[in-house]
Amino acid sequence: MKMRPVLAGAVAVVSIAALAGCSGGGSNTPSTNASGQPTGEITYEYFNNQPAAIEATKQIVADFEKKYPDVKVKLQVAPADSLQEKLQVQYAGGVAADVVQNDSPGSTLRFAAYLADLGALLPAEMVSDIPDSVREGLKQDGKLLAVPTEQQSYVVFANKDLLEKSGVDIPTGDTMTWDQFQDIAKATTSAGVKGIAWGLGSPTSVFASFGLGFGAKFFTSADESQAQASIGDAELQVPTRVKAMIDAGYVDKTSVTQSTSDALPTFYGGKAAMTVAGSYQIANIESQAPEGFNWIVLPALEGSEGSQQMSAPITLSITKSSKNIPAAAAFVEFYQSAENLAKINIADGEIPATTSAQAEAAKLTEGKNGWAQVLASGKNLVNPQWNTFTKYESWKSTVANPAYQKFLGGEIDSGQLAKELETGWANINQ
Repeated sequence: MKMRPVLAGAVAVVSIAALAGCSGGGSNTPSTNASGQPTGEITYEYFNNQPAAIEATKQIVADFEKKYPDVKVKLQVAPADSLQEKLQVQYAGGVAADVVQNDSPGSTLRFAAYLADLGALLPAEMVSDIPDSVREGLKQDGKLLAVPTEQQSYVVFANKDLLEKSGVDIPTGDTMTWDQFQDIAKATTSAGVKGIAWGLGSPTSVFASFGLGFGAKFFTSADESQAQASIGDAELQVPTRVKAMIDAGYVDKTSVTQSTSDALPTFYGGKAAMTVAGSYQIANIESQAPEGFNWIVLPALEGSEGSQQMSAPITLSITKSSKNIPAAAAFVEFYQSAENLAKINIADGEIPATTSAQAEAAKLTEGKNGWAQVLASGKNLVNPQWNTFTKYESWKSTVANPAYQKFLGGEIDSGQLAKELETGWANINQ
């Protein structure tokens, strides 16, 4: 996508005429100072829990208030583990923050009735800086109800010393095949060391994301009300390959039941040559890895159809009933600048969701500490049809995660796995 020039730290003021014409629940009265800039107070609710990301958020707020001295931003921290429940109560009760951070398109669009159209509030060039597939996944009835800020990919972190000791050829470039990955896992498995420590306690997201590289679709329709789960060879490629490596003894079996964070100590301790995790773990590894631990990020895994992965960005929305939409829009625009998105994503170990911010992040990180590979892995993020399904999260947690765990543990075969996934969706999507 064509990059646009960005003036670091500078944003345009949204016109009062445009703001007055937007839907604001009938109670919004734009307030501006003599220079036409917004005034008053807004609340911003966010759930970032990385210490560096919290500090980056506070810095963005401080910089915004410096640029707009007549606006005060009140920060509210939401619990990440019960975010949706809290938002449901807040939106239904009419007490949601002016600007709200959410954790995925599906989670955001379930509250569509409460959200303002950002397409009418933000500059056109800022909207067009969002890749088409990501932007379309945040629309409903033609309205852009959120902007994406942070995305993650799944990457392979590796202990370079163990790879070199095994004599494998360390892959270079933007991608590596699954066969290469399995060969490295086999070569690095030896007495007391496994090829991989892979936290697969909740495997659905990683399996679905990597499945896109094999052409997996999982559902028959983009219309959630009509969609049926359809699990065939493409959808079974990743779990089948992973199970084969587990059965061959290349994967630390304890890690298979753990979270990705819980599997990291095995990796740090030199008991596993590789670990697969969300790219956000780069922030944790940078700060937590033992002194002298020689780690790298390997190229993105590529399936038979490519290295596509799922874009499930963190989002920002403006509550339609906000009493101060001008200030809320100015804040979202400021937050979305290439400079600020790059900083918050680097702090959080994520991939910026706009073209210009990805370029800024590449400039700031200079390819150090695996960032070149992480950013490269974000070049092929796509918006699969299930990304906006409001019932997908429920299916994932109550049906898919338990079914995948049974399959990896040998309790069911691939045919039974497919049946459980399909039947479970049908029961949830009645």
